[in-house]
Amino acid sequence: MTLQTRRFLLAAGAVAALALAAPAAWGADVAGPATSLASPKYGTWGFDASGMDRSVKPGDDFYRFANGKWVERTEIPADRTRFGNFDILAALSEDRQRAILDDAVAGKLSDPDAAKIAAGYGAFMDEALAEKLDAEPIAPFLAEIRKVTTKDQFTALMGKAPVSAFSTILPVFPSIDQRSTKQYAIYAGTAGLGLPDRDYYLQPAFAEKKASYQAYIEQLLNMIGWERPKESAAVIVAFETRLAEATWTRVQRRDRDKTYNPMTIAELNAATPGFDWNRYLVGSELPKVERIVVTTNTAFPKFAAVYAETPLETLKAWQAFNVADGAAPYLSKRFVDANWQFRSKELGGQPEQKPRWKRAVAFMDGAIGESVGRVYVARYFPPQSKAKMDALVTDVRTALKARIEKLDWMGPDTKERALEKLAKFTVKIGYPETWRDYAKLEFKANDPYGNALRANNFEWRRQVARLGGPVDKREWGMTPQTVNAYYNPPNNEIVFPAAILQAPFFDPDADPAINYGGIGGVIGHEISHGFDDQGRKSDGDGTLRDWWTAEDAAKFKAQTDRLGAQYSAFEPLPGHKIQGALTMGENIGDMGGLSLALDAYHASLKGKPAPVIDGLTGDQRVFLGWAQVWRQKMRDEQLKQRLATDPHSPATYRVDGTIRNIPAWYQAFDVKPGDKLYVPPEERVKIW
Repeated sequence: MTLQTRRFLLAAGAVAALALAAPAAWGADVAGPATSLASPKYGTWGFDASGMDRSVKPGDDFYRFANGKWVERTEIPADRTRFGNFDILAALSEDRQRAILDDAVAGKLSDPDAAKIAAGYGAFMDEALAEKLDAEPIAPFLAEIRKVTTKDQFTALMGKAPVSAFSTILPVFPSIDQRSTKQYAIYAGTAGLGLPDRDYYLQPAFAEKKASYQAYIEQLLNMIGWERPKESAAVIVAFETRLAEATWTRVQRRDRDKTYNPMTIAELNAATPGFDWNRYLVGSELPKVERIVVTTNTAFPKFAAVYAETPLETLKAWQAFNVADGAAPYLSKRFVDANWQFRSKELGGQPEQKPRWKRAVAFMDGAIGESVGRVYVARYFPPQSKAKMDALVTDVRTALKARIEKLDWMGPDTKERALEKLAKFTVKIGYPETWRDYAKLEFKANDPYGNALRANNFEWRRQVARLGGPVDKREWGMTPQTVNAYYNPPNNEIVFPAAILQAPFFDPDADPAINYGGIGGVIGHEISHGFDDQGRKSDGDGTLRDWWTAEDAAKFKAQTDRLGAQYSAFEPLPGHKIQGALTMGENIGDMGGLSLALDAYHASLKGKPAPVIDGLTGDQRVFLGWAQVWRQKMRDEQLKQRLATDPHSPATYRVDGTIRNIPAWYQAFDVKPGDKLYVPPEERVKIW
């Protein structure tokens, strides 16, 4: 895993109404975008009708009806494992960021962090420097590992993971305290696996990947001159397999009630004999710690037992491999290629490596993303987009309020609390009102791997420095140039970065029905997360507590169990089914989101009939707008990995799995019994 995947972010989401500050106040370059960097347009009214396959009956396969011709004519680029409308916008964001970074290197950027951006990007792009340095940047860490002679010393070494190149099996990290959301807490979880999920170690379907992983470990150990690489690779995989057996499943880790277990250091030491937490925490640079919220608590004693029983030489080899694996993307070509060959090609099915500039853009986005985002917003996010988004969010919130008030399965006490929570939602659109201060982040033009370490350390120390202080409610968990959105339970907030506020999600010039089906559905999806099977456990202040009556909670669970069973029946690839329990929250979000978007569209008509465009009614266009944003193709290896690890259902089922529970879809497309997607009314799931 790379250093960026180990970055410690605010948990629970990824993290008011904001006034758009004048670009000049930010000191950003405000040059307009080149034509090639312009936002995309779809058809004449916001929908690409040429992508439809009208030979497919909507009631048999609505995803294909809306997107079939696009699927047939689209090829996944060789340097990607998937491709669709999210990826098209992500590629546009990459190109725009590249233009910003190139301007910084050329001295054409007036942003306060321009020199820092130029140094970081320039160092990453200097391939000759990387070849010259080869493995030299990781030599000090390997030497430190070699000096370890006792388990006690190794425990201390793992404790340095947040501020070094080292890895740990029991990571600690600051995050908002979910039961006291005005302050931060220290959390601890389990880690140590180099494969994407515990299933890769334990399920026969992934045996080939596990064998390839062992070969990759041997390859890297050979490259760094570690002793007995073949034997070491075998014992490392055996060690990680034991950790995998003790690791909670992803479904278990979703349960927010079971993953909040406060313990004192004395209690932790008692629960993990042979693992000295006092020794471990010394290297972390945390202040004196008296309380840690343990997530997967029953796994901790098992991890400690595995640790105690594993020979020191195995642990040292495991640590050396992790140092090399984490550093590989920043080292010479032989390391980069080995890492890509296994992690991207073997695990994800990606035929070609991404060009260096794309990897550099991703690094800079993770390392100093808000400074890049400050320029991105000035160039590419018009003020009118934010104003229209504010109105759309209001429409969707109003739709949910009306639905809650009319729910026939929820009692008055729970309804009152639900409406109170909805009223307290915070909405963030486009970009942060206060940009992150990177003054303490140092980038050097001759030290690409050191820059990655310093970026990781900067983020850790920034978060540690806040312990004991109030929670920063202004903080964002994504950069403005990210094509995504999120709900953060402890802050009870929904967040929409600037980069997603473009076609096909949002186009100010498009037919309103398409915008409601696109970004309206996304808004509804994120709001619905506040009321999904895990988000519902927080109240209006974000506090994790049970505010439901027992009767209402039981009725809610009965519906979600039915939804989970529906999705668990889907089998995208032979032998690889959707995990309905893992994808539950996202499936609830999709169903609620599209339902709310449709209600909001109806309300926007103010009693007037919806226009018919190209023979399509307003409701039909809302559903087509939703289907269009989920256009996506994915390589089989990547799909297998996603089915094992991703809480989101594959794109096809985010369309077909969602619409079949919404009565208006049946009416809009005259879906009848006998159609393949037809679900009898009494079997349809209705939650929000």
